[in-house]
Amino acid sequence: MPKKLLLLLLILFQTLSFAQKKVLDHDDLALWSTIEDEAIAPNGSYLLYSLEKGEKDHFLKIQDIQGNFLLTYDRGQKGIFTHDSKHAIFTIKPWKDSIMALQKRKVKKDKLPKDSIGIFSVQTKELKKIGNIKSFKVPEKWSGYLAYQLEELKKETSSKKDSTAEQEKKKDKPKKANKKNGYHLVVHNLENQQQDTIKFVTEYVFAKKGKWLAYVSTGETKDDEIGIYVRNLSSGQTINLHQAPKAKYFQLAFSESGKQFGFIADTDTTKVQLRPNELYFWSSGKSDAERLIDNKTAPKGYVVSKYGKVHFSEDESKLYFGLAKPPIVKDTSLLDEEIVNVEVWTYDEPRLYTVQELQLKNDSIQSFTTAIHLQDKKVVPIGDMTFTDADLGDKGNAEIALARTGKPYELASQWTARRYYDYKVIDVKTGTTLREFKKTPNLRLSPKANYAYGYSRVDSTWFAYNTRTGKYTGLTKGEHFYSEENDYPNFPFPYGLAGWTKNDKDILIYDRYDIWKINPETGKKTKLTDGRASKTVYRYLDLDEEEEAIDLDEPLLLSTFEETTKDAGYVTFDVKNSKITPLISGPYRYSRPKKALLNDNLIYTRQSFEEFPDLWGADLGFKNPKKLSLANPQQDAYNWGTMELVEWISLDGKKLQGMLVKPEDFNPSKKYPLLVNFYEKSSDGMHRHRHPRAERSTINYSFYTSRGYVIFNPDVEYRVGYPGESAYNCVIPGVTSLIEKGFIDKDNIGVQGHSWGGYQIAYLVTKTDIFKAAESGAPVPNMISAYGGIRWWTGLSRQFQYEHTQSRIGGTPWEYPARYIENSPIFNIDKINTPLLIMHNDADGHVPWYQGIEFFVSLRRLGKPSWFLNYNGEPHWPLKLQNRKDFNIRMAQFFDHYLKGDAQPYWMKHGVPPIAKGIAQGYELLEEK
Repeated sequence: MPKKLLLLLLILFQTLSFAQKKVLDHDDLALWSTIEDEAIAPNGSYLLYSLEKGEKDHFLKIQDIQGNFLLTYDRGQKGIFTHDSKHAIFTIKPWKDSIMALQKRKVKKDKLPKDSIGIFSVQTKELKKIGNIKSFKVPEKWSGYLAYQLEELKKETSSKKDSTAEQEKKKDKPKKANKKNGYHLVVHNLENQQQDTIKFVTEYVFAKKGKWLAYVSTGETKDDEIGIYVRNLSSGQTINLHQAPKAKYFQLAFSESGKQFGFIADTDTTKVQLRPNELYFWSSGKSDAERLIDNKTAPKGYVVSKYGKVHFSEDESKLYFGLAKPPIVKDTSLLDEEIVNVEVWTYDEPRLYTVQELQLKNDSIQSFTTAIHLQDKKVVPIGDMTFTDADLGDKGNAEIALARTGKPYELASQWTARRYYDYKVIDVKTGTTLREFKKTPNLRLSPKANYAYGYSRVDSTWFAYNTRTGKYTGLTKGEHFYSEENDYPNFPFPYGLAGWTKNDKDILIYDRYDIWKINPETGKKTKLTDGRASKTVYRYLDLDEEEEAIDLDEPLLLSTFEETTKDAGYVTFDVKNSKITPLISGPYRYSRPKKALLNDNLIYTRQSFEEFPDLWGADLGFKNPKKLSLANPQQDAYNWGTMELVEWISLDGKKLQGMLVKPEDFNPSKKYPLLVNFYEKSSDGMHRHRHPRAERSTINYSFYTSRGYVIFNPDVEYRVGYPGESAYNCVIPGVTSLIEKGFIDKDNIGVQGHSWGGYQIAYLVTKTDIFKAAESGAPVPNMISAYGGIRWWTGLSRQFQYEHTQSRIGGTPWEYPARYIENSPIFNIDKINTPLLIMHNDADGHVPWYQGIEFFVSLRRLGKPSWFLNYNGEPHWPLKLQNRKDFNIRMAQFFDHYLKGDAQPYWMKHGVPPIAKGIAQGYELLEEK
């Protein structure tokens, strides 16, 4: 066959193949699944995960490590393996459509279908389903038992042997399973299938390692006393630790071995506001619990807190709990018309009133870590009303602890965006202060508590204090262990650290590319990897979350990232021999692997724009990696896209990178509409997969490329004081460089972004008419009014954002008024000729939504084509599925109208008046006249 004919046939075949592929539409989004709750069995032989399809129902999959399916179960999710890997336990939810159908029929909540659980034996392949489940738990480090709570027991008919009096007693004292009374707890032996039912249990917990179960029961009748019990599951013995009428129990906690147990009890039946909480302790061999401390015996000015976490040191020598300051007692006799309802804001309060208001609940339940030495019952406060936070070293075993307060520096932090603290090193045996550190950045204790360490942004230096001597050692002063690309009006952040080696001998700290071993006492440094020359980033992957120290005698698993190509992979690193062995790499993004607890098998994901992050299995050598899941086989039927890196020169003369996404059936001789979408720097995420879904704030890349758009995401580098101009200098030449390539329709270019991206778009359209249409989400058109606003989710003033962080002005409006005006689109809004779609929601806790209103009403005043979307009650982005779907439909219709010439939808021509809100959406396209 002639070569020319063969080439023509090949081109024809490819054309027909692409032509046969579908184009994504909004309804197709429901076909896509995501992988959730993936887990590998402790023995490494099995894995499980669930597929959530269309953000609705889940489908559980259990497989062996070779990929063979053992069980597929519709509606199954949140599966876990038992520690012996013999069983998988999972939740079974009702079909979502069924629940919604019943809700539409006004079926009461307590009559709706309840959850079930599945108990699957991976050895026998037997599945047992149990309905009406409230909750379930399995032990963490041992096996053989499952405990679950039932919403209700099957109704029992009275026995013929019951006397009439007994039947009347049951009739007189009915008790219903609910949150107050508790639910029936079934303790199920997975080995012999025997089970025991304990009625009306409000709380239950397994020991981590020992075969013990603790629970609180309110009794079988209304008159029964409430009690707390521990059960030895090896012997079957049950011990009543404490019991009292209407008692309440909190913070149930076993020691690791299960041989010790602590809890808080409140036995007062009155409604006094100061609750008489008591801390109790039990140890194996005792017949009941011992009261250790109550409000009368607590240190002066403090009471026992029911909110403070009760836990044991790992060596079980100490019991930790929380003390609190007594609550402010309210006068409950006052009527509403007698209560003054005013907020008093004070200029020099450490926290702004709005912050205090949002933190009111946390303030009211705040507690301070306190230790009790179990041998002599000595109480040692660690935190207090001033030094409120505590860090316990060596899993609670250490002889010292670190207590801190940030109160002296809170006021200034609201505009400097820098946090400082005063610290005390506390002797846990005596409670005495060994030494103090003043106005220090955040400190953490090394695993064995030999050092308190941190990073000083002002000095751009990692440092360590010896907790025994107080000696300060600057570890990285004058060297680049801080962000080399910092473009904020603030001191740079660090690159982070891998962790500490055994016995706190060395700390492993990252620079931009490499891992360094640094002696915390002397500051002596050794570079372990050598990635700078090739621009390869090496990072340590911790495969054992419980192991606090890094063992340099064993090979380390590292991730790699190529800055230039954005390719990634895994390598092993033999520290002793300074040898790096590549394992796997490529044009993908790889996840942090999950390793089996008891062997070297692991699961991980890899992804690219074209490849969904399915699960893969391998061992630590990655010799024969195997794909284990196929979440979205339907993707092959759709026209997708390809992603590549592009480069250009900014107007400042800087070489920049960006992502260019083309349709799968791209033809360089055609002209394509272009959508520009950006935030700051995104090119490092080039290999991130974007499956079709209803996005909350951005265009969905796969959706738009399937429909014939080219997408461009340019990186932006900023100059302090001129963020708007910086965006222009980076984005616009990137767009023009693409136009010069010949495949972009220069008359049909749109731009879309949200929040910081939304601001930059608002700025750009005041400076250029290159965009035919723009969507600007949660924008800030007026930096002057926004500077004085509140971030309502946190209560913080927005001042820090403009002076020192993302908005990059570099000072206050009275220091740099010209910068605020120059960077505020509102002052040049009359220059806008680009039609705008604005989305800003009335519950936005990040950007005040009146900023979006300022933008829209100004455009409206000038008669500029513009539309405003406000999803009532939604925050910075719409979260509810129906609202995200609506946003994606309207945005697609907006861009399709302006960039592809599609007919205008009804809502763009006539709006949706309040009388039709939630009824008529106005999606229908109008006929051209």
